[in-house]
Amino acid sequence: MPNTATVKDKLEKKVLVVEDEGEMGLVLNMIFSDKQFQLDYVNTLLAAEEYLKQHEPSLIILDNKLPDGFGVDFISYIKKKHPAIKIIMISGLAAARDVALENGADIFLEKPFSLEEFEKAINQVL
Repeated sequence: MPNTATVKDKLEKKVLVVEDEGEMGLVLNMIFSDKQFQLDYVNTLLAAEEYLKQHEPSLIILDNKLPDGFGVDFISYIKKKHPAIKIIMISGLAAARDVALENGADIFLEKPFSLEEFEKAINQVL
């Protein structure tokens, strides 16, 4: 009989959330609760870099303004090392849109965004 944890892990897609605001984590948990996704959270770019050395998520939800730098600057690192990972950049700064997309983000969402916009973005990249 197969180990159910192993089977479950194979069915779930990993999503890495790089965000330093706790409220966003609560919202994401609600959005993903009925889907086959495993959410992992880090709150700095350094922690995200360490995570990516051991894991290969399908999607990274990346905030722009983080305690140790800007997400837009981290996008090119992700795409160089892990080109298959999809990236949704979220930011309250509309001016970050062009840089994020030029650096390789698949989708840019400006805060505040609606639940519908976010779910549409998730469905578009996965």
